Amino acid sequence: MPSRSGSVVDCFRTAICCALFGCILLSAGGAAADEPAQPLAATAAVTFEADVQPLLTRFGCNSGPCHGKSRGQNGFALSLLGFDSDFDYAALVGEARGRRVFPAAPETSLLLRKAAGQVPHGGGKRIEPNSPHYDLLRQWIESGAHRTPADAPKLVRVVIEPATRSLAPREKFSLQVFAEYSDGHRRDVTDAAALQSNDKTIAQVVDGTDGLVQAGPVPGEAAVMARYMNFIAVCAVTIPLPGDVSPAAYAALPRQNAIDGLVWDKLQTLGMLPSPLASDTTFLRRAHLRIIGRLPTPEETRAFLADQTADKRDRLVERLLERPEYADFWANKWADLVRPNPYRAGMKAVWTIDSWLRDAFRKNMPYDQFVRELLTATGSTWQNGATVIFRDRPETVEIGSSVSQLFLGVRLECAKCHHHPFEIWSQDDFYGFASFFARVGHKGAGLSPPISGGEEMIFSRPSGQLAHGRTGVPVPPKLLGGDAPQIGPEQDPREVLVAWMTAPDNPFFAKVMANRVWSELMGQGFVDPVDDMRATNPASNEPLLDYLASDFRQQGYDIKKLIRRIATSRVFGLSSVPGERNIADTRNFSRYYRQRLRAEVLLDAVNDILGVEEDFAAMPAGARATQVWTYRASSFFLDTFGRPDPNQDPPCERTSESTTPQILHLMNSPALNSKLANDAARPAKLAASDATPQKIVEEAYLLVYSRPPKDDELQGALEFLTKGENRRRAVEDLFWALLNTPEFLFLD
Repeated sequence: MPSRSGSVVDCFRTAICCALFGCILLSAGGAAADEPAQPLAATAAVTFEADVQPLLTRFGCNSGPCHGKSRGQNGFALSLLGFDSDFDYAALVGEARGRRVFPAAPETSLLLRKAAGQVPHGGGKRIEPNSPHYDLLRQWIESGAHRTPADAPKLVRVVIEPATRSLAPREKFSLQVFAEYSDGHRRDVTDAAALQSNDKTIAQVVDGTDGLVQAGPVPGEAAVMARYMNFIAVCAVTIPLPGDVSPAAYAALPRQNAIDGLVWDKLQTLGMLPSPLASDTTFLRRAHLRIIGRLPTPEETRAFLADQTADKRDRLVERLLERPEYADFWANKWADLVRPNPYRAGMKAVWTIDSWLRDAFRKNMPYDQFVRELLTATGSTWQNGATVIFRDRPETVEIGSSVSQLFLGVRLECAKCHHHPFEIWSQDDFYGFASFFARVGHKGAGLSPPISGGEEMIFSRPSGQLAHGRTGVPVPPKLLGGDAPQIGPEQDPREVLVAWMTAPDNPFFAKVMANRVWSELMGQGFVDPVDDMRATNPASNEPLLDYLASDFRQQGYDIKKLIRRIATSRVFGLSSVPGERNIADTRNFSRYYRQRLRAEVLLDAVNDILGVEEDFAAMPAGARATQVWTYRASSFFLDTFGRPDPNQDPPCERTSESTTPQILHLMNSPALNSKLANDAARPAKLAASDATPQKIVEEAYLLVYSRPPKDDELQGALEFLTKGENRRRAVEDLFWALLNTPEFLFLD
């Protein structure tokens, strides 16, 4: 990073320029010295913060690929997206012996010559000579390279107009960006704002224009972000499907609860229509796998198909929520989020937090209590599993960024070093939030891996401060988007933080959990990734997300009630097969979205179908994959299908994509083949029984697909089973074939 002050030669040269041309004299810190504070209108027309710095952002000069990277580019560094005005001003005016900004002959300034392509520049030509932007920069240099006076009106927000716009494919429109100041005046800054679309296939900003946006050829939604001086505004652009759909078609759609109406409203704005309901067998399989993580048995499938009552789907959801498998399945999901690397926290600590998670879900602990017990935990990492998150992330900045992302959906990690590139959060916000954990004390086992895995005590200290990463000044705890509360030595700052997080008016807490649960049940969140909630990554259905968050709060943060609300909606029961007016939908839930089964669920399903058990290290006989308490339990199957890697620090997120090794594993795995050929496995038992070939085929389909075979499937399977002499081998091959199909691997 460049120094904040120039050399003695630089200062001498600048002083001469000031004497000759009436420029301001610069202090070592780059701020104006001995310059009388005046209202903005009384100073030079162009100033650094108000006019020049926004252009550096608009034309990408202070972006990550250019001079905004940590060490700058070719000896010239700027703060990323202009978050440090003092630093940037010193770099432009005080460094490079005054060649970047030279008031004696403005046209010779490197700032102008490189930007205009008049001398070689790695970033290429950014502005045209004698264009309005060129003239503005030249005027700033010529007038003395003024800073914006400290008492000038402050920028308070940025507004984009229009805030929403519906377009036909290929249609264009112009938007405007306005800066609003503390004295009430408004300024059109469209020509200085940086504009960016989050999906250029839906809508893109036309290069070389001020605010012109063009829709793409396909229907959908996009958010066009306007950035001006670290303030952000968003225009939501919608391109509906061509053709008209009668409002009566939407009015006639069934509504089982409030979720359905809010989804239908969104589909109407896009001109989409939902798929029909899924079959009973598809719903049965979906509900089992999404709520408890295991397949229904053939007996359960037959009973559900025989039930002719109108509310059987709702009653199924109720029964599943009371099954013991529910706790293990959802605890296994949360283990991905909080389970530590055993090399970092110790094996016993991993076991205690896993046990704590499973106990919380068995008791159906309210979510606000769940978070409170985790974030305010004290005591032994061998006795209170909730404390382990502080052993896993002992550094204050680590636990702060983890908590903000996991429980608030705010990714503050970017703001640790600079202003967040796509949000309002600054370094002050990052260190202020992390400071709530500055008093967490550790006593006991060593913290640096490799460790012995000994016991550690977590407690709250009466004092403790976190220094700002850039200024080094101690930062008091500060709520996101709020004030710095007064916290005495007798208080635990974490208690203050959790009280704010779980308050009814908190804008993040309930919403991020509602989005997370919706994603787990529906295969896609309103916001994706689920823990990246920001204005520039808007929810696909904000009214519905707001409703679910509000309902979750009103229901006492009861996770089961949230699941019940979603699973009993008509939307949850829709078919995954698209129709003519929703074939391109991937975000608006006009149909159910297919997804590969989770690794543990898939392994348990294989074992249940074949009637065999798995041996896991440090687990009793008969344990299921969803009950395994550590990722260190060896399983090539689970690793192949994307469980987190325990050797990463912390363990990486699991992968849900389908890969070639996964397909090859199911086809050729010696372990799977040995299960199929096991004398005690279901294929061998069926082959040895007196069951007819038709009964065997029907049983196999019910086990693997949770449905009876179709007529053509039955006939094909019967021909296969009866044409050979080795009945057992044929039954094994039938099961092998069914397990190697997308219908088994994916949840419809």
